[in-house]
Amino acid sequence: MSKYVSRYHKLYNDEIKANLMKELGLANVMECPKLEKIVVNMGVGEATQNSKLIDAAVNDLTIIAGQKPVIRKAKKSEAGFKLREEMPIGTKVTLRKEKMYDFLDRLVNVVLPRVRDFEGVSAKAFDGRGNYSLGLRDQLVFPEIEFDKVDKLLGMSITIVSSAKNDEEGRALLKAFGMPFKK
Repeated sequence: MSKYVSRYHKLYNDEIKANLMKELGLANVMECPKLEKIVVNMGVGEATQNSKLIDAAVNDLTIIAGQKPVIRKAKKSEAGFKLREEMPIGTKVTLRKEKMYDFLDRLVNVVLPRVRDFEGVSAKAFDGRGNYSLGLRDQLVFPEIEFDKVDKLLGMSITIVSSAKNDEEGRALLKAFGMPFKK
């Protein structure tokens, strides 16, 4: 039985790990930063008025991520937003292992170049612990999403969680994967 290994996972094991150890001056291979998970989150605020939007978001996120997302519910009621506790307001999916590497591969090589007027992603969107977040305005930049079947454009946030100890290590890791940072 052959176990599937994604292209980016192989790249990490064969090249990136060794290069990062040299670049960051690490003595032990276990110190080398690695990807832990990627969380894709879609907030659907209008779901308070139209509950069908949540189903559309779940459907789109399933197609994009390749696994079924969890529906996120409101933690407390907020009259100003016409929101009651336990109302569905978004979806999220956590990718690990091969699905995570496949998603990052598609994000860097297919999705980001399709973003209109794309000049690169901000190099400042790190959280201080080596994790990186970016937002996309709509789901149409993913080639799997069919334009005709989209009722509402939904933005999404993508958080890349790594074992890096600081932003410098996280940036070096993502740069090695080909993340197009702004100059």
